[in-house]
Order: sequence, then C-alpha cells, then structure tokens
Amino acid sequence: MLTKGVLFFPVTPFDVDGTLDESLLERHIVDGLSHGPGAVFAACGAGELHALSLEEHARIAHRSVKAVNGHRPVYVGAGGPLPAAVTMCKAAAECGADGILLLPPYLVSAPQSGLVDYVMQVAAASPVPVIVYARANARFSVEAAVKLAGISNVIGFKDGVGDVELMQRIIIAVRGAASRPFWFLNGLPTAELSAAAYRGMNMPIYSSGVFAFAPEIATAFWRGLNAADRQMTDALLAEFYVPFAELREEAAGFAVSLIKAGVAARGLPVGKVRAPLIDPTPAQLRRLQALLERGLEISMRPTETRSH
Repeated sequence: MLTKGVLFFPVTPFDVDGTLDESLLERHIVDGLSHGPGAVFAACGAGELHALSLEEHARIAHRSVKAVNGHRPVYVGAGGPLPAAVTMCKAAAECGADGILLLPPYLVSAPQSGLVDYVMQVAAASPVPVIVYARANARFSVEAAVKLAGISNVIGFKDGVGDVELMQRIIIAVRGAASRPFWFLNGLPTAELSAAAYRGMNMPIYSSGVFAFAPEIATAFWRGLNAADRQMTDALLAEFYVPFAELREEAAGFAVSLIKAGVAARGLPVGKVRAPLIDPTPAQLRRLQALLERGLEISMRPTETRSH
C-alpha cells in the first residue's frame, strides 16, 4: 500500500562507460528516503525503463528493494512488448518488490479492447499487484478504466494524460463499480503544477520528478499544500515549477533528462541519459542550476498554517 508523501522516482545511474552503476543507485535511493517519500518507483519513466535491458531491469529491482529495506513500498516499472512486461513483473516479484507500475506497450495504435487485454495478460502473469499508467498511446476510456478496476490484481490507475474531465468521469465510474479500495494517482510531468486541481478530485497522491534531485523543494511544496500555505506553494509554483516546466518543454524527453541533470548538479555523478534522449546544453544546465538555487531558497521558509 502507498503511504502519505510524494512518490519518489529515482533515476538510473550510468558510469562513464554507460553501464549501470548499482552502488550509486543505492546511494541515490537512500538519500531520497531520508526525506520521507510515500513510496519508491524504480526503473520507471524517470529511470529510463525504455532504455534498459531485461538483465539491467532485474538488477535495478533487486538493488532498489535492498536499498529501501522495507521502510517504504517499492514499485518497479514494467511495459513494452507483452513478453518483456511479463518478464519484468516476475523479476520484480522475485526481488521482493511490492508491485508494478505498468507503462504503455510498444508504441503502436491499439483499440481500447486491445489495451485492456494487454493489462489483463500482464496482471494475470504478475505475482505482485499492478498500477496501470495511462499516458502516450495507452489512453483509456471510462468503460476501459472500469474494466481495469475489475481485474483483481490491478490496484490503481495513474493518470499521465491530463484530461481532467475524463479523469473525473473515470473516478466516479470506477468508485461506483468497484467493491474494493482502488488508488488514483497524478502522474503528469511536473505534477506539482496540477496537484491542487487533482486534490479537488480526491487524488492527493502524485509523483514528483523534482523529488529525485531536490527533495527539499518537493517536500516543502507537499507540506505547503497540506497546510494550505499559499505563500509557500504560490512562490514555488511561480519561481521554480513554472519556469522548470518551461525549460522541460524545450526538448522532447527533457522530463527525464532534466531530472537526471538535476541529480548530477546536486553532486551525484549519475551520468548521461541514453539515446534517443538527449542531455541539456551548458546554457540549459546553468538555467537549471539557477532555478535550483531559487527553489531551495524558497523551500527553507517556514510553512504557515492558514484557515479558510
């Protein structure tokens, strides 16, 4: 089960030769745990799942579970071709992971029935529970989402699409049909920008890419949101999150590349992203560093509790 706090999606460190650095991954995760995330999601989007071999994926799952050591739930990414997704689920389960975040299948167009069948087959083969990630080519209708919620091994739905009206319809339909608890998570890029809106739909849990490289900023925003401290959240939105999102939009894949660059900027040599992603330019890195400094400055302000 998920606990209170933002969701931590660690990056996957590569050394100078481009090979997986497991010891640095463990250090990255342990550092993040000290800031109290709600759960750890390894080898997912920010962890460059698309660029990992099955052997690397299994090693990341094993090292992540070891690093967390039972202090928080650990979910491991799976996705892509159906046989690969099933293999990833089994590897995660063998390592002791608590569940799977199921990313979209290979980028082909598929009808709703095909997407549901993909999830059903992965969930049936997975020894651990599955959270379905709706994004890119895996966009689910209300009817399809209700069918997903009816699969016994599917425990949640993470929205990376951002259609608020559709999401509200899905929540109402699933909660009306489901006879068990079912998680709804906000998985939009730079989710802090939409956190207040999704909280209004009773979706308070969100993934934070910023947490991976600036947990102080991410937790300050989380605390401010929970304490209704608009001074804190508005300042971070205006002076950190909005300009960070603008920088993120300058190149495809920067939702991952900037996170990894941010981790490196904080002192962990996690290496470059793998192709086809690209790393930020020196000028973009300087802008990222300036944003980091400003966000950290704001996050040090005391959180105020306000009544409304």
